[in-house]
Amino acid sequence: MRVGLNAHLLSAGEGYRSAGIHGYISNLLRHLPSHAPADWRFQALVGAANSASFPGVAMARASFDTQSPLNRIIWEQVLQPTQLRRFDLYHALAFVAPLVLNTAMVVTVYDLSFLRYPERLSLPRRLYLRSMTALTCMRARRVLAISQSTADDLTAFLGVPPGKIDVTPLGYDRALFRSLQPAATARFRRKQKLPERFWLYIGTLEPRKNLLMLLRAYRQLAPAERLPLILGGGVGWRGREVLAAIERLDLGESIRHLGFIPTADLPFWYNCAEAFLYPSVFEGFGLPVLEAMACGAPVVTSNASSLPEVVGAAGKILPPQEQEAWTVALRELKANADWRADARERGLERAGRFSWAQTAELTLASYRKALAERDLPRSESEQATSVERK
Repeated sequence: MRVGLNAHLLSAGEGYRSAGIHGYISNLLRHLPSHAPADWRFQALVGAANSASFPGVAMARASFDTQSPLNRIIWEQVLQPTQLRRFDLYHALAFVAPLVLNTAMVVTVYDLSFLRYPERLSLPRRLYLRSMTALTCMRARRVLAISQSTADDLTAFLGVPPGKIDVTPLGYDRALFRSLQPAATARFRRKQKLPERFWLYIGTLEPRKNLLMLLRAYRQLAPAERLPLILGGGVGWRGREVLAAIERLDLGESIRHLGFIPTADLPFWYNCAEAFLYPSVFEGFGLPVLEAMACGAPVVTSNASSLPEVVGAAGKILPPQEQEAWTVALRELKANADWRADARERGLERAGRFSWAQTAELTLASYRKALAERDLPRSESEQATSVERK
């Protein structure tokens, strides 16, 4: 069995692009071969500048760099189709497949933020993603969603039948994201000149992360009720508004913005934090929440989109726009050591339910469904899909 995977969004280096979709692609490529039958062969299609390699995965590099969106679209729609005839199955790892494609195909959709937050993208990119994602999902044998929340959005916004969608939750690097020895965290605290107690947020600074609400809730606390708040992550679309609000609310002495944090440093920040705050109003999955729990950080997050799927009963879940509820929760968070200890243990147990091995196994199960459907006559295929919807 020959499987081709469009991995052109695999980042060529460390930076903000090395999170999110890059993390999904790299971990899937790392785990698929070891969980697949011995006679399955995987080939990842990447840009010319990408030097990544994965055991059990052949790397097919394009003749030019595809990091820019325009170059990537040209490659995907014009040049890529000529390379796909040799595959039994093609996996579009991010939303879009070629218009010309005769190979059985599955597609991964992370979220529909380009529909929920269309103002974040230029008009051409927004129209391309909306039309091509819808068309790709319609033509795909199976659609992979990284959360049930995304699966529900696919049905509600794009009309994808629920029976055609396979939910494949994300995992985390268990060797990296774990509870660290006190001596290691103590050295990191000294190096970063960290206070003994602080709250942490990790993620891009942008409106859907809901940080302006968090800042207002934080300001309602009396100074003695607050812990220092550290924000880690790059400044995204309208992210400067968050930095301006910190100054406007006179919180500059209490809040520190770190900017982008290299992946290797993240476990130290999670381990040192007294709690992890994530008030986002929309997430395809919410990987920082999972990583924080895996490192033993108690979590306070919102009850929006996919976040309850990740946290379960391990953390405190609040309505994202109820500022007063967040102020009360932060006050209790600082005062209640028993809750923090209990949330730490529940978070560690909850995180243990997620793994990239499970993601790979669920993905392979979706491949098998797609291949089985390909082998059915069309009338039988439509009947099978109809049965799955019931």
